[in-house]
Amino acid sequence: MDKRQAGERIKELTGELNHHSYLYYVLDKPQISDAHYDALYRELEELEQQFPELVQPDSPTQRVGDKVSGEFAQITHSKRRMSLDDAFSYSDLDAFEERAKKSLKDSRLRGNDGGGWAYVCELKIDGLQIVLTYKKGWLKTAATRGDGRVGEDVTHTIRTVRDIPLKLSKAINLVVSGEVYISKKDFEKINHEQEKSGSLSYANPRNLAAGTVRQLDPKVAAKRNLRSFVYDLEGDIKPKTQIELLKKLKDLGFSVNQENKLCSSLAEAKDFIGNWGKTREGLPYQTDGVVIKVNDLSLRDELGVTAKSPRWAIAYKFPAEQQQTKILDIIVQVGRQGTLTPVAVLKPVRIAGSTVSRATLHNEDEIKRKDVRVGDTVVVQKAGDVIPEVVRVIKEKRRSGSKEFKMPTQCPICGGKVVKAEGEVAYRCANKNCFVVQVRRLEHFVSRDAFDMEGLGAKIVEQLYKEGLVRDPADLFTLEEGDLEPLERFAEKSADNLIKAIQSSKEISLDRFVYALGILHVGAQTARDLTSVFTKFEDIMHSFPSSFQEIDGIGEKVAKSIYNFFTDQPNIALIKKLLAAGVRIKQAEKSVSRKLAGKTFVITGSLSKMAREEAEVKIRSLGGRASSSVSKETSYVVAGDNPGSKYDKARQLGVTIISEDEFLKLL
Repeated sequence: MDKRQAGERIKELTGELNHHSYLYYVLDKPQISDAHYDALYRELEELEQQFPELVQPDSPTQRVGDKVSGEFAQITHSKRRMSLDDAFSYSDLDAFEERAKKSLKDSRLRGNDGGGWAYVCELKIDGLQIVLTYKKGWLKTAATRGDGRVGEDVTHTIRTVRDIPLKLSKAINLVVSGEVYISKKDFEKINHEQEKSGSLSYANPRNLAAGTVRQLDPKVAAKRNLRSFVYDLEGDIKPKTQIELLKKLKDLGFSVNQENKLCSSLAEAKDFIGNWGKTREGLPYQTDGVVIKVNDLSLRDELGVTAKSPRWAIAYKFPAEQQQTKILDIIVQVGRQGTLTPVAVLKPVRIAGSTVSRATLHNEDEIKRKDVRVGDTVVVQKAGDVIPEVVRVIKEKRRSGSKEFKMPTQCPICGGKVVKAEGEVAYRCANKNCFVVQVRRLEHFVSRDAFDMEGLGAKIVEQLYKEGLVRDPADLFTLEEGDLEPLERFAEKSADNLIKAIQSSKEISLDRFVYALGILHVGAQTARDLTSVFTKFEDIMHSFPSSFQEIDGIGEKVAKSIYNFFTDQPNIALIKKLLAAGVRIKQAEKSVSRKLAGKTFVITGSLSKMAREEAEVKIRSLGGRASSSVSKETSYVVAGDNPGSKYDKARQLGVTIISEDEFLKLL
């Protein structure tokens, strides 16, 4: 085949493969088998290798490019990407419509002829918002929503999404907004692979999709089969209604969610919500609500926007999905502090897109309060659509002769004595050499908020401990390639990568080091509170409980636990061993002021003028406390764009909610 013939065939194969990708990924109507597609793809690859100068820019082989080095570049959006107000009840929807109508002249309150107060209802996909920019029909950039004004350039991973066209059917300029997601089926498949490799499972499809989009290596993204739905456009095409807009997007080759409906009234929109609230489990992707938009785009212009959201749209959030199932058993797990946690083994049930077979019961007091017993039929939900929990027992279905649950008196792992500390609800294994306690301690040490050693999953940690290569955290830093290569799952390259990950983690901030030590009652937040006052590790080691209690958020029990840890000889020996192994602790910055002393802040949503981490550092530098959860003790909740459930909890508890500008004035 000469160059001219190769060029013609390459163009032909590129067009044919892109057409079949559209049929498969967008329309879900494949016309050829996977084997046939793969054969065409291989033929194209071979021709492109022979004639690289003839490769077409929209060739399917060009979807995976080179790995990005360093941090993502920033992209300023063509217009501000606003978040939507949330509705949690039909009365919230009534209030939304009433507010919108009040902002218009009576002459605009016309009939329901496809304009005016007609609404378009679209399923709210639980994914990551993305903004695509096309120049003369070619995909130029793809960005995350970010803070609404500036997003991250993730073009390298979005190019791997098969239902996002690299080239449009028209040579036009366009900016398209949509959602990138991972299907329930692919989510379960990826988690199964994670478990097989000894790595942690992903919490939910949304988190996995967001993490995949932000991968530096597009090859990783390509393997995870990201999908998309788009729902907005601006540029050379000027539709008059949302329904027309969706049709034009579909005609251009985009994937548009077909489960949308033009509703002539709010009552009809409520029916749409009610129907999907009952049947959403049958969808192949996760949805957490319905977005209701005024259909007439000119009417939207008159309605306008508020400081944070448009007046012409609202997102109705579905309540947490609940299912009934049976408790087959109650087992007890042992954590890194030796704490015994009862866990309900459930008859498998699908909830919020995944199969649930276990749910934590927290402690004995919680079991007694809910009166949970083996054999009970229970209502289960995912808290925040993430963590499975037993909501209540259906006692009328309880079998006769069921027995109350009792915590064991011996550790289920090592047989050691189980004790309950005075004033605490937790039971603990008293054997400090308990196998599970030691392994969990190592897992905690290498975790993301601690030393963050990439590649050290739970199964590998357990393998290293069983083989006698690692007995305490300091032993990790003495590992060599030759120690790992003979072990199962370790080839020369993976052994080298793991050693490099361990060695590169040697320098660590003071708060992460304190957290990594696994001190009882000291989580990541308490470690940050502690090191915002004690900036040198030596000062923490040699201080007394009374000094720790002066810090906001640290009470008598936590202060005593910190003091006891640093006066325990085995702990002191471990710290010396870590330092001798080359661990370097970076000194923390001293608070420049105590202006916010006694104040606790929680940040929810996206801030536009600083990153969340930057805001939390600023709070701590002024003597305040930055927390991740809302309680009655919270002083302020700072609400950025698209605030989540923390905003709702703050309203329920009567906690003061302030905007980002108010927060900056307070600083």
